[in-house]
Amino acid sequence: MTERKTIPSVTVNYKSTGSSTKSNELGMRAMQERAYEKRGEQYLLIKSPPASGKSRALMFIALDKLHNQGIKQAIIAVPEKSIGSSFADEPLTKFGYYFDWKVEPKWNLCNAPGEDGSKVNSVKSFLDGGDKVLVCTHATFRFALERFGVEVFDDRLIAIDEFHHVSADEGNVLGSQLKQLVARDKADIVAMTGSYFRGDANPVLMPEDEARFDTVTYTYYEQLNGYEYLKTLNLGYYFYSGAYADEILSVLNPNEKTIIHIPNVNSRESMGDKIKEVEHIIEELGSWQGIDPVTGFHLVKTAAGKILRIADLVDDDVTKRNKVSASLKLPEAKTNRDHVDMIIALGMAKEGFDWIWCEHALTVGYRSSLTEIVQIIGRATRDAPNKTHARFTNLIAEPDASEGAVTDAVNDTLKAISASLLMEQVLAPRFNFTPKKPQNGPVEGFDYGEGGYDPQKENVGFNEETGQFQIEIKGLSMPKSQDAQRICKEDLNEVIAAFAQDKQTIERGLFDKEIVPQELTQIRMGKIIRDRYPELDQEDMEAVRQHAVAALNLTQKAKETLNIDNELSSRANTALIDGIRRFAMDVRDLDVDWIDSINPFSEAYAILSKSMTEQSLKAMAEVISGKKPNISLDEARELAKRALKFKNERGRLPEIKSADPWEQRMAQGIAFLARIKAEERNG
Repeated sequence: MTERKTIPSVTVNYKSTGSSTKSNELGMRAMQERAYEKRGEQYLLIKSPPASGKSRALMFIALDKLHNQGIKQAIIAVPEKSIGSSFADEPLTKFGYYFDWKVEPKWNLCNAPGEDGSKVNSVKSFLDGGDKVLVCTHATFRFALERFGVEVFDDRLIAIDEFHHVSADEGNVLGSQLKQLVARDKADIVAMTGSYFRGDANPVLMPEDEARFDTVTYTYYEQLNGYEYLKTLNLGYYFYSGAYADEILSVLNPNEKTIIHIPNVNSRESMGDKIKEVEHIIEELGSWQGIDPVTGFHLVKTAAGKILRIADLVDDDVTKRNKVSASLKLPEAKTNRDHVDMIIALGMAKEGFDWIWCEHALTVGYRSSLTEIVQIIGRATRDAPNKTHARFTNLIAEPDASEGAVTDAVNDTLKAISASLLMEQVLAPRFNFTPKKPQNGPVEGFDYGEGGYDPQKENVGFNEETGQFQIEIKGLSMPKSQDAQRICKEDLNEVIAAFAQDKQTIERGLFDKEIVPQELTQIRMGKIIRDRYPELDQEDMEAVRQHAVAALNLTQKAKETLNIDNELSSRANTALIDGIRRFAMDVRDLDVDWIDSINPFSEAYAILSKSMTEQSLKAMAEVISGKKPNISLDEARELAKRALKFKNERGRLPEIKSADPWEQRMAQGIAFLARIKAEERNG
């Protein structure tokens, strides 16, 4: 019997209020109603989790624009043909809306034969005709805009689904075309994404273009808290050595409905032959009984006598795979929980794939894209009868000091930890930070705990319905400009993503025992914000920095509070919300300087040290310590700026022999600059 191992994880509990699945008198769910309120906006960006109803939200908005706002036609662009089915006909009047959604069959180009490029003439025919709605792929839309120019889309609605495929990078054609459409300013644009990390390394839009868009945000917390059945979501990672298929039962429960994504053949985790990997997983699960002739699913008998129905989407045999894919799209896949038990995939069953019964998304190997991770987790976060728990597990090969590729292994591990930190941030309730002032009082709708609001200390209020915290912080700077306010309200996770993905930041945060936390929270985070938002003034940059650090560190300290007994036990799996509240109540002063003095990666390291062998941990530390950086000129300049602030507050410069390591570090920055200037003077 394979030993079931504890997986380092964070669990978020939800109330299951049912609010996100209930409809209003127009047939709109909560997210759709929120988006519809902004239907008059020319440029609209909808950020909402998978399964929250973005497709139907667009239908409501598009129909209003077509009937009431003078828009001639609506063009919906989706990343791949299969997602085109999300925009099939819907009898919306049946549920209370004013109009039905209708797409003439010939104008759903996702269903039409031929390549994307050959469908461009159909787009022109549509534009010249009187019909109202066209659905096509991103590629078809790109080709059409290239051939006919931006002008032909005047007075039309352009809706871009799965917007994270767009990028402001110069090589991204759709991104540059979108820039042209915004510059011309004659079309309406609705962009939708289920990812909270749009564009990963490159932003989807440049800040000046994004400022034109009104944003509708519906958080993961609101979505899951408003479900009828799903109550907990667990995120974890598990390190293994040897072949992953030999250890897969340590994290795979045959009784859970599971999607397994095996690793890319070029990755370290791959066993070199994807077909044999599938066979190996099946062998680990039980004895093969044959293939169901109707569905094409493998039938596997477990040791407990249960017959598992396993869909193989890895096999390259087109006939077999098409049969399995078709079986997964049958109506009974949505109505019958036992239609299929497991799906094994490689490049499929991610974005847009809908299997409501999935309880466990198990991914082998690090995924380089945060967007891809968000999409995979989204496969397990559908609401379904009697489905109370869902989880995402990332199986990662443990770094081995004897391997030649130990540096690659270390990099993959760091990336996986980074992704885990960011997903915790996405799943946490929304933070609203405000400076602590004598005139402050309780905010309506927020619960301040047993003792209520205390005017003598920094308070933490929580609104369960909206999934928002109202947190007072002493000394907090507030954003002044509209851009900075938007970033603090909508894009803190984008800032945190850039910070946690910065290689030097995470390396030093985890393994440099001499690191002063402020080097991360002030210097590194400050640089990331300057590079990302150069148009902001110094005050706004500092406000954004403080808000981002507070959001990250409060989530991490909440996790530490839950794990205070240092045991990765079921006691750790309580609500993240309780941890944030308890932590904030336990500290004497919740102030900016104190929050800056927390290493954001300390709890990640504590978990890592429990989940990895001592040998592997040592191998990681050696790889990273071998390239420990000296102070750079940019860092020295930033330290000097912080030293000046220190002098203004305390009437003296930082001292290099101070007992405070942060004061020491600021003094080192001044000394470094002084040395550079002396060297320049002396030639």
